[in-house]
Amino acid sequence: MHILDDTDRAILRHLQQDATLKTRELASMLNLSYTPVYERVRRLEKEGVIKKYVALIDRDKVGKKLMVFCNIALKEHSRAMGDRFVEAVMAIPEVLECFNISGDYDFLLKIVVNDMPEYQQFLMQKLGSLENIGSTHSLFVMGEIKTSTELSV
Repeated sequence: MHILDDTDRAILRHLQQDATLKTRELASMLNLSYTPVYERVRRLEKEGVIKKYVALIDRDKVGKKLMVFCNIALKEHSRAMGDRFVEAVMAIPEVLECFNISGDYDFLLKIVVNDMPEYQQFLMQKLGSLENIGSTHSLFVMGEIKTSTELSV
């Protein structure tokens, strides 16, 4: 865990709200000069606290209207089979997130596609082609109540 002071936390809060902020804008918001803010941001990047900068896209505006959470149970739980599953899932663009979970299932996938026919095709052709899947259980999102990328720091 990295030790963050109040200024680091303020920088992270501002950048989580708007990653396009220029260092001068950020310095002005924090009532600091350019150089210390620049150095802090670079240190946070170098230490991996800031992993990367991204553009968040409205999925409805690009036709990705169906979000599905899919539970996966593996047939075999050897390290090699698990590693192969993870490697295969990492290469599937429709899978936005993959979590290794405990309980009745081994993995939880967050999948976004255009519609139900595309999900059916995805399930049969892409997910169904992966070895070692014992069972799947799909949960279809009817509405998003809260979606955030901001961590409380």
